[in-house]
Amino acid sequence: MNRDTFNLVKQDKIKKGNVLAVAQIAGIQGAKSCSQMIPLCHPLNLTKVSVNLRLIDDLPGDDPLCCAVEIESVVKCKGETGVEMEALSAVSVAALTVFDMCKAVSKTMRIDAVRVVEKLGGKSGHWKGD
Repeated sequence: MNRDTFNLVKQDKIKKGNVLAVAQIAGIQGAKSCSQMIPLCHPLNLTKVSVNLRLIDDLPGDDPLCCAVEIESVVKCKGETGVEMEALSAVSVAALTVFDMCKAVSKTMRIDAVRVVEKLGGKSGHWKGD
């Protein structure tokens, strides 16, 4: 996002409310609703869903979109299944919420680099990306 939008988010001056708090709750709801949004994704008994948002105001390069909200989710469940889709849903819904709440002041925001960073358990065991 651009610096002006970033500053409004940081100062909690977006008209729709506290962007980071609302996006965090939306992300948790996104993880819990994953099986309702994605066909063939079965409901899971989740034991933990956390969504953390961090403001970054100095992205490298000279892109006018020099600031960001970094979003990370950790999802856990008991059983032999992965929770990647729930974690990806949490991050995606949180990012869409940030976009929705800020679009009145900036239409040039981007959502990118949504990915699985690490997975523990399930049939495929431990996996760590770059």
